[in-house]
Amino acid sequence: METSTPKIGKFSLTYGLILGGLGVVFALMLFLSDAHVSQSPVNSIISIVMSVGVIFWGILNFRKANEGLLSVGQAVKLGAGIALVSGIISVIWTLLLTNVLDPDFITKNIDMTIAAAAEQGNLTSEQLQQQKEMSLQYWEAFAYPSILIFSIIIGLVIGLIGGLIFKKAAPDY
Repeated sequence: METSTPKIGKFSLTYGLILGGLGVVFALMLFLSDAHVSQSPVNSIISIVMSVGVIFWGILNFRKANEGLLSVGQAVKLGAGIALVSGIISVIWTLLLTNVLDPDFITKNIDMTIAAAAEQGNLTSEQLQQQKEMSLQYWEAFAYPSILIFSIIIGLVIGLIGGLIFKKAAPDY
């Protein structure tokens, strides 16, 4: 009797949409409370906890659909796939935020970073201005690909950890 393995792509899409949707809801909540430019570590922690929860949930449901079997490779693929779909949704949200909802978002963010650097007093005003210009150039060139790459790397790590925790091989007999 031959059984079919569930499709990793289907699970990646489903749970990636869930994670992306949760991320947009969280980002929208921050935007509406005018905390979207905040660089609070709490926001990052909440995002990571959501990612871990949804990716683990997707891995466990894949294992359940696969007759209780899961390899580390399957879990890593699931983690990366879920994170990729979620990352694409994050890029779309960021495009909407920076072009429609808050066109000054990038400048506000960079100004907060420059103000924090100015408080330390290690840089001259000319160096701070150069830093601001370089940050704007970086954002224009690399921000969106960086979001995707970072999402995938986080997904790979979470998938690997989930795979190591939840792996179950078929019996040899």
